[in-house]
Amino acid sequence: MSPSPALPPPPVSVVGIGADGWSGLSGGAREVLREAEVVIGGVRQLDLLPPECAGVRVAWPSPLRPAVPRLLAEHRERRIAVLASGDPMFYGIGRALAEELGPEALRVLPHPSSVSYACARLGWPLEDTEVVTLVGRPASRLAVSLHEGRRLLALSADASTPATVAALLTAHGFGPSRMRVLEQLGSEAEAYVEGVAETWTHAPGDRLNVIAIDCRASQDALRLGAVPGLPDEAYEHDGQLTKRHIRAATLGALAPAPGELLWDVGGGSGSIAIEWMRTHPTCRAVSVERDPARAERIARNADRLGVPGLRVVTGPAPASLPELSELSGLSGLDVPDAVFIGGGLTAPGLLDACWEALRPGGRLVANTVTLESEALLAERYRAYGGELTRLAVAHAVPVGGFTGWRQAMPVTQWSVRKPSVSGDRT
Repeated sequence: MSPSPALPPPPVSVVGIGADGWSGLSGGAREVLREAEVVIGGVRQLDLLPPECAGVRVAWPSPLRPAVPRLLAEHRERRIAVLASGDPMFYGIGRALAEELGPEALRVLPHPSSVSYACARLGWPLEDTEVVTLVGRPASRLAVSLHEGRRLLALSADASTPATVAALLTAHGFGPSRMRVLEQLGSEAEAYVEGVAETWTHAPGDRLNVIAIDCRASQDALRLGAVPGLPDEAYEHDGQLTKRHIRAATLGALAPAPGELLWDVGGGSGSIAIEWMRTHPTCRAVSVERDPARAERIARNADRLGVPGLRVVTGPAPASLPELSELSGLSGLDVPDAVFIGGGLTAPGLLDACWEALRPGGRLVANTVTLESEALLAERYRAYGGELTRLAVAHAVPVGGFTGWRQAMPVTQWSVRKPSVSGDRT
């Protein structure tokens, strides 16, 4: 008689728990925790459990993410319950566990998230409220969401976050915004304080807090729209800046979509990469700039305009392109969905290296104002197809007591899609 196949290890139960602790859990969640042989969670969450939860308690180490596979492997033959704050699948440990084990190995029992509690207290429709997490992330990422009349919820990293957010709002021209800090949501210790960003004087309170922001811009605030083509004065630059109207046309040709990766070669002031990332929170970009001062300027612009995740590589292209490959993702398979070349077109091998790196079906856009680079783009247009466009912009300026047109240097743009199958030519 052949031996029976080994039974698969029991699924991992992921239990969401709120600030109300054990009393706020459903009967099913309590039963899971009572029966667990191992309970993994943060120290604060583990301390919320009563003695009747007799399983071995294991606190997550720091950093957490690298420890996930090791701890799961150590206890794989035992019934495991993982504690998470609120909804485990909303900026919680549930994502890491699903990536590590697969969704089929998880049993998730969510609890109302702090966002659900906050919207309930404020009377804000959840579907109309934008959420930005600042837990383990720079506060500057909030800047991309600042628009007159918008309602935002910021998930705080700790008790100091509200003061940081108030200073950021003021620095970005949103000092009149109303702020409410909601603490210990769902518990008996629930409390809140409120004020205006530019006059915020509240001392740090509880570390478990959510910040509600009613965005109000000051009269002199620079308006930054939600589409590409931000005002040129939004950028710190030394003249190396793709100007507003050309930038909008360039982003239109690059056509960013959620989750896509851009290589911005010859970053200048970083405007193309920055506005690529501003189109969607999951858009990523890596910018290469040979001048160290400009590379530092790109990083400052990215931070100020709400996309601190922009990665900047300092060095010449195409020599720096292998480093771009390494920075693009954790797997070596993460190739760019789009490449923009804003400078250095005549550098030997640059166009070929960018074309080779681009994924099949990806887009390449190159801009130039010189005859030498224009000739190169015309040659590639004949070889690969795509679109060759001349972009010309003129601005009205005073001419004596009258008004006339001042023509900016025309820009030649080549945009092309790399064939996704043999014989495809776009």
